[in-house]
Amino acid sequence: MKRRLSIGLAVVLLLAVVAVVVWGREDEPDSEITVVRGVIGSEKQAFFTDPRVVEAFAKHKIKVEVDTAGSRQIATTVDLGKYEFAFPSSSPAAQKIQRDRKVTTVHTPFQSPMAVATFEPIVKLLEANGAVRKGAGDYQVLDIAEYLELADRRWDQLPGNTAYPARKNVLITTTDPRESNSAAMYLSIVSFVANGNAVVSSAEQEAKVLPRIAKLFLDQGYTQNSTEGPFEDYLSAGMGKSPMVLVYESQYVDRLIRADGSIRPDMRMLYTAPTVYSKHTLVPLSPNGDRVGRLLATDPELGRLAATFGFRTTSPKLFAEVAGDKAPADLVDAVEPPSFETLERLLDEVKKQY
Repeated sequence: MKRRLSIGLAVVLLLAVVAVVVWGREDEPDSEITVVRGVIGSEKQAFFTDPRVVEAFAKHKIKVEVDTAGSRQIATTVDLGKYEFAFPSSSPAAQKIQRDRKVTTVHTPFQSPMAVATFEPIVKLLEANGAVRKGAGDYQVLDIAEYLELADRRWDQLPGNTAYPARKNVLITTTDPRESNSAAMYLSIVSFVANGNAVVSSAEQEAKVLPRIAKLFLDQGYTQNSTEGPFEDYLSAGMGKSPMVLVYESQYVDRLIRADGSIRPDMRMLYTAPTVYSKHTLVPLSPNGDRVGRLLATDPELGRLAATFGFRTTSPKLFAEVAGDKAPADLVDAVEPPSFETLERLLDEVKKQY
């Protein structure tokens, strides 16, 4: 009897072990990590490689691997066949990809307005010359129409200038318009103002604004191909090298949130009036790419992490909670960039003059 019970118990245990093994094998695919590859604008690389972001995706069984490229390159020359999503930094570039790849759905999980990183003495000097004023909220703006009036003059020609009597033109330092999305966003802003406060939308308007906007780039001399370059110069070299630097708001706010001392007491951020939002738009090229886009747009943890990098997320409340008084809740004076084709033609014409 005991022998029969022992045999019976052994059979039961054996069946239980087999069941566990079989169940484990059946469950194994769900527990595997899915690798999803994408191509992104370089300003988002720090976000995607942050260990907290990696862990947040891992909770959804996803590992995101990214390559970086300029938004223009992503839309025109990058082989997108190797990727499951494209994530440029501008909506015009995303719209071109969407049309070319016949994609019906896109995701815009975060965005960032353009701004100018500068210094308190420069702000006071520009304010005295009518180019800086108070915005609609508790922040200051650089009036682009007034700035364009000053851009043909040297700093040492401005009345009452004892703070920065440099013998160079009053120009915002940008990136290379042939390579960088931020320079294209700057072109969007200045072309809007030069076109009588209207989005450039015809060949006649392109010809009208081109000489003015090309000069703003060409007179700078050498420019770098990524926004990180001039921003790091701003942080390390001070007012002497670059008194005004075009940045994404997210870059400046990111440093303020970090509170790492890189933003010194004399440093200031001005919003351009008008400004343009750089809308980081993810174009899914596969179901897994679409899943990444949906998570970025809807997952609260990923949204909060994006806000800690200074990005304005789909939840204004979330950004306000993270950024606090480091950035205004909303910017009223914002305009849309031209179409991708118009931007391309303007940028190509500027490129020919280098």
